Amino acid sequence: MNPSVPAGDAPIPVSLLTGFLGSGKTTLLNYLIAQPEMKDTLVIINEFGEIGLDHLLVAHSQEDTVVEMSSGCLCCTIRGDLKKTLKDITWRFAEGGQRKFNRVVIETTGLASPVPILHTLMTDSFIASRYRLDGVIVTVDAVNGMSTLDNHVEAVQQAAVADRLLLTKSDLADAAQLEQLSARLRVLNPSARQLLPQQGKISPSELLDAGLFRPGEKMPDVARWLNEEAFAEKKAHDHHHHDHGHGHDHHDHGHHDHHDHAHDVNRHDDHIRAFCFTFDEPIDPVLFDEWLSLLVGFKGPNILRIKGILNLKGEDKPTVIHGVQHIFHPTVTLPEWPSGDRRSRIVFITRDIERATIERSFDAFMQAQAIEQEERKKQPSSPYSY
Repeated sequence: MNPSVPAGDAPIPVSLLTGFLGSGKTTLLNYLIAQPEMKDTLVIINEFGEIGLDHLLVAHSQEDTVVEMSSGCLCCTIRGDLKKTLKDITWRFAEGGQRKFNRVVIETTGLASPVPILHTLMTDSFIASRYRLDGVIVTVDAVNGMSTLDNHVEAVQQAAVADRLLLTKSDLADAAQLEQLSARLRVLNPSARQLLPQQGKISPSELLDAGLFRPGEKMPDVARWLNEEAFAEKKAHDHHHHDHGHGHDHHDHGHHDHHDHAHDVNRHDDHIRAFCFTFDEPIDPVLFDEWLSLLVGFKGPNILRIKGILNLKGEDKPTVIHGVQHIFHPTVTLPEWPSGDRRSRIVFITRDIERATIERSFDAFMQAQAIEQEERKKQPSSPYSY
């Protein structure tokens, strides 16, 4: 795990807006940027974007296609490296020494996975110290969504890493069609909140502040961020979840993960797994770090997203982790536990990694903890202790 970043800092929140071609990103973004809640927001559109914003322009600069909109938003179309853009915008979009934005929304091409952008936010020390991922917003066409998920693995990966799933064009889909898509997305990504914008219109408050921290709130909303209830519902469906601790049998030899999927096993999303693990007892930080490093070292490309809250031995305060594939954001130490529940909870979204694989690695990790504790008990106490 990376060195901890104090929770009291206030990096700029970044929302990532993506979705497959034709899923309604243009309509949605055009509506959002006209809303007063989007004031002081900088919208970054990559060079493959197809967003038409001309009718909202107040001022237009030819350099890097920078526009200022009536809502108070700024917008730029980047022609180069996103990392360089994020480093430059804090001074490029400033006036009188003051930054002109307090939030960033990045719109990505519908043909790409959002994972490389998530890596950019996490890997560069300058960027990671000044920005934080607020959430991944993904649009899914309610009419053509099933076909898109069937035929485009990029669309599956977009949905798998989402924090918000927007089922667009829902007024054009019949009830059965909409429910089928919604159910499929719940299997694919149980923790993502599903929303139904009406003709591209939805309150920005439903989409923004989806991350761990919210402006004006003293304590982060861990329960909302992890959305454990969604995995509890999935557990009731698949009947093979188990918690670690209290001497439970960690092995479930009879389960088969493919039964989680109520659709054709040939579809791309049959490769996606989503589950939440809990630890009842405090975790040894050294052993946990070794286990996590080993896991991402071997399976990193197929671990789409990890997020969790940890109760580490020797620490009174909880530690938050967030990773995408083999890349982890610097850990955050919260000022206090958000509730009386001090269990460690970790959410996994994986590709082609069975739950049992991670269970076995967890079991080995827990066993190592138990052996270490027993060895310490066997060690004779110092004759000089009183």
